[in-house]
Amino acid sequence: MELRIDRQALVPVVQQIVDALTCWLHSSGVSPGTRLPSVRQIARINLLSQSSVTQACERLVTQGMLAAGHGAGYTVADPALVANASHEPAWFEGAEPEYGPWSGELRLGCGGLPESWRETDDLIYAIRQVSRTDTASLFNYSTPLGLPALRQQILKRLRHLDIQVQDNRIMTTAGASQGLDLIVRALFKAGDCVVVESPGYPLLFDLLRLHGIHMVEVPRTPRGPDVDVLESVLAKHRPQGLLINSFFHNPTGSSLSLGVARRVLQLARAFGVQVIEDDVYADLRSGCGTRLAALDDSVVYVGSYSKTLSSSLRVGFVVADCTVITRLAEVKMISGMGASRFCESVLACLLANGAYGKLVQRQRQRLNNDRLAVLQMLEDAEWEVFGKPAGGLFVWARSRMSDYDQVLARARRLGVVLSSKSAFNASGGASDWQRINVAYACDPRARAFFQATARDRPQAF
Repeated sequence: MELRIDRQALVPVVQQIVDALTCWLHSSGVSPGTRLPSVRQIARINLLSQSSVTQACERLVTQGMLAAGHGAGYTVADPALVANASHEPAWFEGAEPEYGPWSGELRLGCGGLPESWRETDDLIYAIRQVSRTDTASLFNYSTPLGLPALRQQILKRLRHLDIQVQDNRIMTTAGASQGLDLIVRALFKAGDCVVVESPGYPLLFDLLRLHGIHMVEVPRTPRGPDVDVLESVLAKHRPQGLLINSFFHNPTGSSLSLGVARRVLQLARAFGVQVIEDDVYADLRSGCGTRLAALDDSVVYVGSYSKTLSSSLRVGFVVADCTVITRLAEVKMISGMGASRFCESVLACLLANGAYGKLVQRQRQRLNNDRLAVLQMLEDAEWEVFGKPAGGLFVWARSRMSDYDQVLARARRLGVVLSSKSAFNASGGASDWQRINVAYACDPRARAFFQATARDRPQAF
């Protein structure tokens, strides 16, 4: 029983054993009463201590998934108890919806970093520091624009991107998702038309549908949106807004070239279109690059720290002119009484002491190494790749096998969850392209999957 324990991960080994055994119980189809290999055998095969394996098994006994016998080791519990255990479906935006209910599979198209990449020490220190020295953050609301100390840190970050603004043009949010929601509420109304990229961000499409906004798609190229199509769309539909993912685009991983950025802004000015720039992956880039907001101060710019620091400690921000920021702040206070002052204080602490900067530097290096390995795997498997990203999380690629259902079946067989065929198109059109998260794609299951989808290669099953 191979458990694939990652000793470099920050997730405790015992919890990794629990997760691996849970995955095995759900995927192997073992019957109730089946005896597990002995603790000694599991420990020996996986080079683990027997005490760690015992602790993990006892946790599963508590959850009702295993039963312990006196001197008889551990056996699989009744499936009714397993079904009632507190496990939620494996879900991520853009997931293949028909895969299955259990967690533990490899989420190859996941939109964020794996939990094993998260680092806790600096975060715990900052939480303790804030709890000791800033008790107001434990009980009080933040200000409408957000914690002043955090906005000053965001201002420094923006200057590194050549975005020159004053702090009264910055408003914090509970992640980029809230920022986009506030923008849509404040700047558009039901029936308005906006331009989105295709492929693009599934939750943005859902948000726009929720508010009754009509979407017109423009194809994304490796250098940004197709500007010829964009010009035609703007002339025909006269939309109110253009929502664009500038760097390390979700899902293609592509980034705006300077020429395309300038042409997009030229067209937006000519047709009176409000540009909203989503740049949530900015910290995963080694260099700066050119942002739309650096070229035109009328651009509404959205950033986030949730992708890199913590998906739970949700902090993002919006940059816009003062009139727009005032309206956004009003909607923010009406709809949610502001953002979390505690979360903002913790992030401000991490930014001020330099811990956050070192964290993203390590993430970038690790992603760069994994990206090179993934691109090589895809080349060996003869997959078609949509450009070669220079940073970020994603590679957009597809197998050259003609039958997508076969690709999906092989993924399922190997415990790999693929992204949905239709999630990344606002119109719901099907596509055989896949979003591949490089932070997950070096897993042995991903390697086996890519090998299994190579054209004209004999399969091992």
